[in-house]
Amino acid sequence: MSFIEEGVSRGASKDAICNQFGLSSKTLKRWQKAGTAGTDGRKGPTKAPKHKLTPEERAEVIEVANSEEFRNLSPRQIVPRLADEGRYVASESSFYRVLREEGLLAHRSHRKAPVSRKPDEHRASGPNQRIGHPNGNFRKRADVSARAATRCRLGPA
Repeated sequence: MSFIEEGVSRGASKDAICNQFGLSSKTLKRWQKAGTAGTDGRKGPTKAPKHKLTPEERAEVIEVANSEEFRNLSPRQIVPRLADEGRYVASESSFYRVLREEGLLAHRSHRKAPVSRKPDEHRASGPNQRIGHPNGNFRKRADVSARAATRCRLGPA
């Protein structure tokens, strides 16, 4: 809030300062009236959810995911295999959450991780160098002209 007061003392309007920071003037007035000075006034939860994993359950999730049998599988594959054995450790989303929080959610297969690449760009450095086709095929204009000329010369017999 001090930056707003400083701006006003230098001659700027409150509306202009609020617009600069992406605030509405109504929000500024509400903050000044409540005396919160821009802090988040939401209460949030006061206690942890009842179904939160205990530290022992989290450790078991990590142990299972890193075990010899499951180390190359994703949680999407681990959970059904555990269910086939009649064993429940945690849900698939809990597996993903715990592994992500522990920094263990990486590519878990024996294959190389997929890489996304930008498609090749076709650039022309001058006029009439390339022509486009609706299906995305690009050819040099000279190549197209040569083919058309060949067709004309070879025409019907």
